Amino acid sequence: GAADRRKSDMSFDEEVNTLRNLQKEHQKLFSNRQRLVSQQNENEMVQKELKLLEDDAAVFKLMGPVLVKQDLVEARSNVDKRLEYIGGEIKRIDVGLKDLTAKVETQKDKVVKLQQQQQQARQTVA
Repeated sequence: GAADRRKSDMSFDEEVNTLRNLQKEHQKLFSNRQRLVSQQNENEMVQKELKLLEDDAAVFKLMGPVLVKQDLVEARSNVDKRLEYIGGEIKRIDVGLKDLTAKVETQKDKVVKLQQQQQQARQTVA
């Protein structure tokens, strides 16, 4: 009766909220991935530029408001390490996105089934 319908509506609302939260989490991860890809592209450009330089070229690093001279080998190494780190983070996020995508799909199916059950229950009552 009415009590069952209220309980059903509550669980439906909870499942919809779960779905929304999963979708928000997915969007957040996706945004983080985009930011990392942008950083990766910037660092790859820096890496290419550093490779073009002669070994005795002067390289400067911005530290706060000051430009500080940096060893070219050290600069190349730092960019390589940064790219390695960013690549690892992107892979980690990709695994998370794959997992969340599966969870979102499962949750969507659950919500659709509950919706269908509610419609059938209402048609039975009507």
